[in-house]
Amino acid sequence: MRTLYFDCFSGISGDMVIGALIDAGADPLQMEKELKKLNMDEEYTLSWRKVVKNGITSTKFDVILTSKSEQPFDHSHSHEHEHSHVHEHSHSHNQGHEHSHAHEHSHSHVLHHHHDSRTYKQIVEAIKVANFNESVTNMSLAIFKKIGEAEGRIHGLPLEKVHFHEVGAVDSIIDIIGTAILIDQIGIESVQSSAIPTGSGHIHIDHGIYPVPAPATLEILKGVPIASNVIRSELATPTGAAIASALAETFGSLPAMTVESIGYGAGTKTFENHPNVLRVIIGETQ
Repeated sequence: MRTLYFDCFSGISGDMVIGALIDAGADPLQMEKELKKLNMDEEYTLSWRKVVKNGITSTKFDVILTSKSEQPFDHSHSHEHEHSHVHEHSHSHNQGHEHSHAHEHSHSHVLHHHHDSRTYKQIVEAIKVANFNESVTNMSLAIFKKIGEAEGRIHGLPLEKVHFHEVGAVDSIIDIIGTAILIDQIGIESVQSSAIPTGSGHIHIDHGIYPVPAPATLEILKGVPIASNVIRSELATPTGAAIASALAETFGSLPAMTVESIGYGAGTKTFENHPNVLRVIIGETQ
């Protein structure tokens, strides 16, 4: 059985997952083409490039918001700190890997929004009308439902009333659906994961100063083994936690497998004593 294993020794975030899958040989151009079905491509540009993290060559993936995006550029409220839209932008132009989207006028306005975050219902509708294949659709919906239910429990709202400030952001939508596209593309039949280290300390979000793991992340990781660690930083983001929680069938050590490919996806932060990367291992299990 073709198996994907998330080795989360430095946590997990949406952009690290996509970076690792590209690094393992998945085709980002095919992903980029599929993502156009969402009719959001005026709002972002994708960038991927090789970086070195504490001696490990890895792939850094970024979603760079364009001026067409009506998202505010203040991301201080977002948990998804692995993204670095503004700072990475200047570097990625020189790498030759950035692909601009043609600014065609979109006839579907499902995902276009004004002044407010996207709602869970809008995101679900957009995924359904995009006409992805069944596997991509099901994976994407499962991940969003995991986050939507967690946000709903924390804020005391039913699922249909949940507004996604963090996950409604363009970058998280692309990270989640892009992950589903790449996993489907490389023919994965089973997903497994290590325990998830969350980090520790505090982060600043729109509601104030919150503990790490953030409430949404911890809620998403109910039933998932959390690994202890002493790093005072947010290692698992809500998006990364939801990808692992929704897709992994089991959590534990590396299963017996014949390894075919390995990929390293870089996070934005750099830590002194270990590489801040997510490792994915793809191979055949019995």
